[in-house]
Amino acid sequence: MIRLEPRNEVSKGLLYVTPVIAIGVTILAGVVMFAVLGKDPIRAISIIFLEPLTDSFAISEMIVKATPLILIAIGLSFGFRAGVWNIGAEGQFTVGALSGGAVALALYEVEGFWVLPLMCLAGALGGMAWAAIPAFLRTRFNANEILVSLMLTYVAVLLLSVLVYGPLKDPEGLNFPESRMFHPAATLPILIEETRAHVGFLVALAVAAVAWVVLGRHIFGYQVKVMGQSPRAAGFGGFVEKRVVWMCLMISGGLAGLAGLFEAAGPVGQLVPALPVGYGFTAIIVTFLGRLNPIGILLAGFVMALTYIGGETAQIEMNLPSAVTGVFQGMFLFSLLGFDVLARYRIRMFRTARTAPLAVQTAVGE
Repeated sequence: MIRLEPRNEVSKGLLYVTPVIAIGVTILAGVVMFAVLGKDPIRAISIIFLEPLTDSFAISEMIVKATPLILIAIGLSFGFRAGVWNIGAEGQFTVGALSGGAVALALYEVEGFWVLPLMCLAGALGGMAWAAIPAFLRTRFNANEILVSLMLTYVAVLLLSVLVYGPLKDPEGLNFPESRMFHPAATLPILIEETRAHVGFLVALAVAAVAWVVLGRHIFGYQVKVMGQSPRAAGFGGFVEKRVVWMCLMISGGLAGLAGLFEAAGPVGQLVPALPVGYGFTAIIVTFLGRLNPIGILLAGFVMALTYIGGETAQIEMNLPSAVTGVFQGMFLFSLLGFDVLARYRIRMFRTARTAPLAVQTAVGE
């Protein structure tokens, strides 16, 4: 039989090295996958992981992809540290885009500098309101926030479709399911000329810095850490579990909603049914790849953005399946979780003594 036994002491250095090992194993698995598909594996890996780093436009696109991933992942890291599992960031992302986009459409002909901040506020509040549902159900009825937040994601996507097909549809859009293009005052300023990189990336950097201070230097960060490691000890310390649950879900929901607004007011520029593209789920991988640390999440966000850009380029140049990006992200997650298990547990193999058949036991007993 095989059994996993907890190690007496877990090496912190090994825990920080395992993401790098997981990336290496994923690349090796990708080589095997491309060889099976009949493609040149060296060429494919080069296109996905190396070529985007040598092109300025590809780097700007990585910034566009990394911005929502970093914002959402930092919010999720608060909850994951405290044992609050918000899996519905995709829904909060969608509702945030919808809330902020609705403000942009309501103020379509207004050109005030305050329009964009108001949209950001509405987007964050929309994400927080959507996250408040699993927070209330967990703290009031002890409902599982994993299931509640996940199921609400599908409700949010359908809500976006209903509104874009109905009240928010562009009256001059020839009946296409999309809203009006946002007014220039309601779109994010461009960070790098002639690219889609926008100032939302600077906000993501600021959020990462604040999160690093809060988690490492603030009493709330200490409460989150203790609550995740030992809820009973947190109770003895006077920490209120319900308050921590609410705060973690509000932070993650607000940042996910803000990321959704940045996507709608940035590269997309309008509300469309296809706005949610899986950032909320991919951010879960980014969170663990970054070791729940804001600085690590910054790096992990760019690694995931690299798979997006490189995967899309490989699809075009090598005629690869569209699922190649999702496969790589899935292999990242499974490799990371697997090496985490090996870092925390040791594998024990042992034999069990065979017992005699029941009839033999009875005869011996007589």
